Amino acid sequence: MTTRLYSHPACLEHITPPGHPERPDRLRAIERVLQHEVFEPLDRAEAPLADEAAILLAHPESYRARVRGTVPETGMARIDADTSVSPGSYEAALRAVGGAMAAVDAVFTGTADNAFVATRPPGHHAEKNKAMGFCLFNNAAIAARHAQKAHGAERVVIVDWDVHHGNGTQDIFWDDPTVMYCSTHEMPLYPGTGAASETGAGNIVNVPLAAGDGGDALRDAFDAVILPRVVEFRPDLIIISAGFDAHYRDPLADLNFREEDFAWATSMLMEKADRLCGSRIVSLLEGGYDLEGLALSVAAHVGRLMKG
Repeated sequence: MTTRLYSHPACLEHITPPGHPERPDRLRAIERVLQHEVFEPLDRAEAPLADEAAILLAHPESYRARVRGTVPETGMARIDADTSVSPGSYEAALRAVGGAMAAVDAVFTGTADNAFVATRPPGHHAEKNKAMGFCLFNNAAIAARHAQKAHGAERVVIVDWDVHHGNGTQDIFWDDPTVMYCSTHEMPLYPGTGAASETGAGNIVNVPLAAGDGGDALRDAFDAVILPRVVEFRPDLIIISAGFDAHYRDPLADLNFREEDFAWATSMLMEKADRLCGSRIVSLLEGGYDLEGLALSVAAHVGRLMKG
């Protein structure tokens, strides 16, 4: 298997306030762990700068302009209590979008079997018209639309195992039966969405978990609900919103996953991708705020992607 890793130094220049959990050190921790000799076979590439028009695949122009206008020339500006921008934020966001799109291109052209995109800011809380939850643009949604527009994908599945529900991705695809959104997440927890009753056009699959749940709950959710729905949907591409803040060490939530649980979930989705869509998987970094837990989880996830 050829696994491509996309990242870019510009993503370190999205500066957040002191003490903010979504900080540049997250990428540094990932970079360090992926320098181990085990990861030498990774095909490493810089995330390209997306054209601003790519944002319009998931957001209106008025929203793109509003986010761009919020970015300060110096210092820092807040979009909401949790979400801030600095002078480097807009390029970082365009690199995150560009990396997601390039990963889609790679798996559809066969230059890689799968890909992991280690960029920031994350994206799954960004709704059509609202930045929130550390997120500016919805990278997973843009990647799905790019797969459809550029590569003729008829159906795309997005599987989100971040501990926080991806309200933005759900919002964007709420009434679109060509994209299935599946999520495990702790509930109740920010942002307050993600009930099992939220089903959109039959394409939204939420499996909320309770505080204290561990890997067994993740496995049950996948085996009983998510994996059967993925098989039934028969996607042309699987996108993972790979948040690692359900790790037991993470400070922002109370699930108790371990790195081997993320590896297992990766394996299950790889099996389905092998059967359904030519092994095409694109994984995008979302949350994960304890640096050790994040590094261990990413290592387990990427290591499994590489094994095929």
